[in-house]
Amino acid sequence: MKKAILLSSIAGFSGTTLALAGGEAPRSPSPPPPIAAGTVTPPPGIGCDDSLKIGFHPDAQTQVTMVKAFHAGDDLHLGDKRSGVIAAHDVCMIKLNVGPGNPGPADAPSTSKGIGIEIWLPAPSNWTGRIHALGGGGFVGLQSISSLTALGTSGDGQWAGAIAATEGSISTVTDGGHVGRGPALSMIEGSFAMKPDGSVNGQGWKDFSSRAVHEMVLKAKGLAKIYYGVPVRFAYWDGCSTGGRQGLKEAQAYPADFDGILAGSPAINWTRFITAELYPQVVMQRDLEGKVLSEAQLKLVSAAAVSACDTGLNGQHDGFITDPAQCRYDPTRDRTILCEADGGVNGSEACVTTKQALAINKMWYGQTVDGSVPDPFRDNGVSDHLQARQLWYGVTRGTQLGGMLALAASREGAPAPFSISTNQIALEMQKSTIASSELRNKTGNGADGWKLLSYADLARAQALGQSMQLRFGNINSDDPDLRAFRARGGKLIQYHGLADQVIFSQGSTNYYARVAQRMGGYDRLQQFYRYYQIPGMGHCHGIGSVDGLPGVSPAAEAPLPAPDQLFSKLVNWVEKDQAPSDIVLNSASGRISRPICAFPAKTKYIGGNRAVAMSYRCA
Repeated sequence: MKKAILLSSIAGFSGTTLALAGGEAPRSPSPPPPIAAGTVTPPPGIGCDDSLKIGFHPDAQTQVTMVKAFHAGDDLHLGDKRSGVIAAHDVCMIKLNVGPGNPGPADAPSTSKGIGIEIWLPAPSNWTGRIHALGGGGFVGLQSISSLTALGTSGDGQWAGAIAATEGSISTVTDGGHVGRGPALSMIEGSFAMKPDGSVNGQGWKDFSSRAVHEMVLKAKGLAKIYYGVPVRFAYWDGCSTGGRQGLKEAQAYPADFDGILAGSPAINWTRFITAELYPQVVMQRDLEGKVLSEAQLKLVSAAAVSACDTGLNGQHDGFITDPAQCRYDPTRDRTILCEADGGVNGSEACVTTKQALAINKMWYGQTVDGSVPDPFRDNGVSDHLQARQLWYGVTRGTQLGGMLALAASREGAPAPFSISTNQIALEMQKSTIASSELRNKTGNGADGWKLLSYADLARAQALGQSMQLRFGNINSDDPDLRAFRARGGKLIQYHGLADQVIFSQGSTNYYARVAQRMGGYDRLQQFYRYYQIPGMGHCHGIGSVDGLPGVSPAAEAPLPAPDQLFSKLVNWVEKDQAPSDIVLNSASGRISRPICAFPAKTKYIGGNRAVAMSYRCA
């Protein structure tokens, strides 16, 4: 994978407060007033200093490794390099290590001292009584979180310290129980998950899957009680991608940890969707003799799909697809993109052959047992349930095929897949050499063995991933039983971009439908859990369908959530019992506004100005 694409994919597996382009100015949720003066009374002798190291010992496995006070106006940094982030108020930073970790040779990626956690406490006079915890990205493993010379960030670079200093909430991040090999690789390589003998690192998977976040929130609540003398009033989770998966895992496994959970583009169904992420590469290896489709070809076909399917909502071209379930565009029938030699009328270098067009149909449909694909007019692969031969979903039509899946990237002339997918399949098949070169293990480093996989091999890896869930710490995080979370009054908002280039949005829809079936139907489910599909949105943020695509008119201007817009909805639901309904989003210019609907409702055009939200309703 080219370095630029590799680094951009890291932000794709992000987990933090939404920082999205939108028509509304960035804003934080309205905080409750700071706790009344005189009620925050830390125990005598407790401050933001070594007294916390002495005073905080919740269990034998927890060690306070660092405490540092920052004052209003300070640059938030450790070491010599300034960050440029200035504290608006006094904050206290604490770093923890929670064992037992995983023993082993010092040079083995699977060797771990434990879970690294960074917690930021606002000054007692500024604390709102909240925790606002941030999620991780990809395989997590950021070195900075446990480092004593650097400050940690969430999956896409948001600082917990900045939230604590401005919003007045306790904020915290974790490395997931392991440390990667560097900033560029830590979130995309799974070396930590395999022991030197090639066996599964069960403790590492357990920490990554669920224990790290659970320990993090327990420690944050414990520190709050000591530092402020009163307990936390409300605890919130805010994460996207891996952060979204972490949030849903909390609702499933530790329902008492959080009062409100915001889960974006969640990486649930982990072994299923990540195994299926390699399917486009296997298609190119098997059907196209390993010849990678060019970026121009991928953009041409993606743009053609948008132009064919973006008028369904209101009769005019929007530049993005509102309902991918209704899009049945078939490039094998489109003469405008087919090469002249294949009966088409396209004489450009971006034209595709019939064989290539069929391969693209396979990528859109998703992984099947044998590489087959139905006619899209009969089954386009977009549903809340898998079809007979469909092992998992594919990217929706109109989403940029050359996006985070790196279909158009190359490494030494060969198509380069998303590293997380090859790493995961190597772990499933217990053969390290299947992975790309990022994976390191004493049994053999990654050697691109994935190129030799057949459709049957990939189907076997899919089945192995399912069968190994206990060894993988139940990483799929797809348990539909949320009765305990509902019973304790928790609230959950989930969102997913319908043009997500990394985590196929159908997986979220599939999960929500299964939860509804388990929990008594959509009406009962929406009393505490609501799911929103966001047309045109890519992975966690940004336009995912038409950015830079040729021939699409008008240019993409999909309405997207403004910073903290969805988090504010969650806070109001928890603290004011104001359940979200139709949520109005604005485009970056403010020219277009549209409602997004709580699933299974969909947006309907009812007449009037097509650019404004009042011309639409949810039904």
